[in-house]
Amino acid sequence: MDDTFRTIQNPSEGLFKDKGSRFIARAFPVESVDQVKEIIASLRKEYHDARHHCYAYRIGPGDTIYRVNDDGEPANSAGKPILGQIQSNNLTNILIVVVRYFGGILLGVGGLINAYRSAAKNSLENSEIVVKTFNCRIKILYPYIAMNDVMRLIRDSKAEIIKQEFGNDCEILIEIRTGVSEGLIKQLKHIDFVEPQIYTL
Repeated sequence: MDDTFRTIQNPSEGLFKDKGSRFIARAFPVESVDQVKEIIASLRKEYHDARHHCYAYRIGPGDTIYRVNDDGEPANSAGKPILGQIQSNNLTNILIVVVRYFGGILLGVGGLINAYRSAAKNSLENSEIVVKTFNCRIKILYPYIAMNDVMRLIRDSKAEIIKQEFGNDCEILIEIRTGVSEGLIKQLKHIDFVEPQIYTL
């Protein structure tokens, strides 16, 4: 399974103008729907005098989690063109919001599609696209006597240790590439008294 994905490294901005209307695009790397909601709420406050706050986001592999919002614009004239830029660049874990300040002249559906697409495209042109890995977290419960075996497997898998507690009964939380996690879990289960538990990020 391919556990890599393309996203943007940092937030970026784009701009498109047409017949007095300004379309300000803001792109953000995101990891959850809750994070998306927080960013949109913040932008609505920042651009409180704008007429529309249209957006699209995509999270996770494939098209499992995505949404578009036209925020009062004609159906499919805003959110869908924004999502189109995300998809055509094969990006995920990304949110693009395009804020429109109306210039007094109607652009028509075709003009709106072009404007929202162009603003989103400009925000991506101003971003740094990077390749990252989908990760998951594994909590491992094990007796102290199994520590050497457990730690060796963790080290060999190049997992990151997030938290650990030692005692007669030990607990460790690691973050690991999704594509490597299944093999590690199989190996851990071969160690006596070890219980791996999976938590996705």
